[in-house]
Amino acid sequence: MILKNYLTSMKMLVIYLFLFLGSATFASAQEADTSIDDLVFTEMGSETDTAAVAPVKADSLKNIDSAKSAVDTTKNATATTAGVSSNTSEAEKTLWETFIAGLIGGFLAFLMPCIFPMVPLTISYFTNRAGSKSKGVGQALIYGLSIIVIYVAFGLLITVIFGSAGLNALSASGLFNFLFFVLLVIFAVSFFGAFEITLPSSIVNKIDSKADNSKGLGGIFFMAASLALVSFSCTGPIIGTLLVQASSKGELLAPAIGMFGFALALALPFTLSAIFPGFLSSMPKSGGWLNSVKVCLGFLELALALKFLSSADLAWHWEWFDREIFLVLWIVIFTLMGMYLLGKLKFAHDSDLKYVSVPRLFFAILSFSFAVYMVPGLWGAPVSVLSGLAPPMNTQDFILNAHGPAASSGSTDFPSKVKHSESLKAPVGFNVFFDLDEGMAYAKKVNKPVLLDFTGHTCVNCRRMEDLVWIDQEVARLIKEEYVLIQLYVDDRNIKMPAEKVHYSKILKRNTDDIGYWNLDFQATRYASNAQPLYVLAGQDLNPLVAPQGANFNAKEYADYLRSGIAAYKAK
Repeated sequence: MILKNYLTSMKMLVIYLFLFLGSATFASAQEADTSIDDLVFTEMGSETDTAAVAPVKADSLKNIDSAKSAVDTTKNATATTAGVSSNTSEAEKTLWETFIAGLIGGFLAFLMPCIFPMVPLTISYFTNRAGSKSKGVGQALIYGLSIIVIYVAFGLLITVIFGSAGLNALSASGLFNFLFFVLLVIFAVSFFGAFEITLPSSIVNKIDSKADNSKGLGGIFFMAASLALVSFSCTGPIIGTLLVQASSKGELLAPAIGMFGFALALALPFTLSAIFPGFLSSMPKSGGWLNSVKVCLGFLELALALKFLSSADLAWHWEWFDREIFLVLWIVIFTLMGMYLLGKLKFAHDSDLKYVSVPRLFFAILSFSFAVYMVPGLWGAPVSVLSGLAPPMNTQDFILNAHGPAASSGSTDFPSKVKHSESLKAPVGFNVFFDLDEGMAYAKKVNKPVLLDFTGHTCVNCRRMEDLVWIDQEVARLIKEEYVLIQLYVDDRNIKMPAEKVHYSKILKRNTDDIGYWNLDFQATRYASNAQPLYVLAGQDLNPLVAPQGANFNAKEYADYLRSGIAAYKAK
């Protein structure tokens, strides 16, 4: 996406880090927003598409006052530059998150039973083969570099196969999300010890023979390749989860960046052990604790899988996997993890737990506490840690106390029913249009500026903005009283566009036959952006009043942004 993932919420990332690395700590005491590429379409560099940024397609805005349809070239140029800058910033942030997620995944993979016991053997092999410590260190460095090259090449291969547009299409696809839900469940079951995911023995044996027969740098490289293949039963689920998260962010380089972080973390212990022998002696001995780390990762894989099931539910409009069901399952999963840490659950490959160590007890408390923390969410509490991961609040069947002031459009004549409201749901407490023409007609009627919210069902940061920022009293008041809110979903494939509004998109290279493609083409051609969320404060001519911006999780700054749009509108 880690974790545009997985790590998507920094609070959630901290909890994952504690649970993952904590599993290793307690065990050793005893015996782990929706954009297409770099958020700027490459096609927009052409003269044709650059010229297309300013005008709006005539057939797409035919119901809007024609006298105001001409675009202010200077203003649009400023908005375009701001949009590109904002997109670049969001892309860099997303890639950093992906890199950090890769690092965490790599350190966890190092603690797997397939890799951890190999460190002393590998370092001893280099030392004996080289004949001296200095040469051994040099070969260990080459070995670590080879690991990085292999995994980064694998990440680049994913990019080449799918491409930037393909990654974005996958991240927004209900089928993609459902298949990866199934895949992560399989990974979790594998970590629980039901079976092992292994590569064909013929491939592994061939690489092993290459490592034995080759000399020099070639032999070291094949040793690294052999490690990658032999340890696949342990690292495969972690790599798969990382690539799923990276691909779902829609960033062109995300898979390669994620694999770089993963490989760097995996290679560092081997290299450090060769350079600093004391590091090797300070490492805990292998034992049954390694399997405990593996099982804990299985619980986390299972919890993460539900996020993809939720995305599929939203994309396909099933409307059954709502927020309560998601929270109940997460509560059960983390309760069971706490019971496992206390030795109340035992899997096939677990060693006997004679006593509960202090570190293990503390991480069991952390798991139980997180489960209890989620309980109020069953009655509508925000559970901000899960913002962007859990289904949106508008899927909740029962909310004890709705957040923020009651829904108000600032006018009593807001339509009782708007287009597409049978399929698309407004954030709790807000009146929303989902059709651009309908929303603009209403804005013209009440003489208000519009807040164009380019969003998506699978957009994590979109949900986080709604859950964390829009519930702020002042932000909610400004949106409800001062703007006409229009949410334009860019990944909805179920709502088809009328034949007279379908046109060929030069950027998407396809017809805009559904509302998602139509909105995405409109966002790209009009505002030079394909990142979600994108908030455009516009007048009734759809020209930006101020530079559009993406997600901003500081409620005060976002309120100031909304006020700047109001001031610009009144100054016109």
